[in-house]
Formats: sequence, C-alpha cells, structure tokens
Amino acid sequence: MEKITARHLTADFYGCKTSPLADEDSLRVNVSALFEKSGFHVMASTIQDLSEDHAALVLLLAEGHFAIHLYKSISYVAADFFLCEPAAAPEDLLQKIRSIFKPEKFRTTYLKRGDFSVSGADMKPKTQTRVAPLRRIHNTGAKVIRLLAHRKR
Repeated sequence: MEKITARHLTADFYGCKTSPLADEDSLRVNVSALFEKSGFHVMASTIQDLSEDHAALVLLLAEGHFAIHLYKSISYVAADFFLCEPAAAPEDLLQKIRSIFKPEKFRTTYLKRGDFSVSGADMKPKTQTRVAPLRRIHNTGAKVIRLLAHRKR
C-alpha cells in the first residue's frame, strides 16, 4: 500500500486570454478568494513582477502552496499546486483556475508525493494534454490544407 503525504499537480496553459494576465492585482484577489471558497486557508499571498513580461503569484496555504508564473507576451501560464494532504484533490482547483485563463491548450503533470518505498511503486508522473475544441478544429483545417497543397504538386 502506498503511503502518500502530498499531491502535486503542475499545469501549463497555452494560448490564454489576455485580460486575466493584464490585471495582476485583481488576479491575486480573485485567486485567493477562489482558494478560500474551496475550503483552503490562505496564510499569505503576493504577486511580483520578475521582468517586463513575467510575473509570479504565490499563495502560502495552511494546506500547502500554489504558485503561478504569467508570461504575458506569449499568453502562457505555468501553475504549481502542492497540497500536503493525502486525500487532497488539486484537480478540482485546476478546473477553476483553468476557467480564469481559458487556455486553448493545457498540459498537466500529476505526482503523488511521499514514501514510495512501502510498495516499491515507480514514481512516474501522469501527464495529460488537452486541446480546446476551437483549436482542434483550426489544427485539423490546417492539416487538410497542407495535405491538399501537397497533392497538387
């Protein structure tokens, strides 16, 4: 039996809407409120500009931490959820955070953190990628156009 002490979820959001990236202070307040509504206890929160194009939002939670890096010019967001409870469900929070940025595509990596020597289980993370329906339609259309152009040659 696995002994899990924490759950760790990372997420990459590609092609995000620009409005949440533009108003950092509002984003900090909204994300903090989202965690509080979900039953977490926000002990501290801060957002810092690390460069002209890169900002980081960090929430220290009684139950773990949440960090997010915002890259405005490329509409990219990298999020890190670390919850120090064996039964934590970071996936629920991921859906709520994803709804703020509305990415065209996102990738998640999920790790169970703790003592894996009990079962001898391998620590391979689970990775999942999803593409928004409109992006999928666009990509399929582009493939068809390339295929038709190649056949005309």
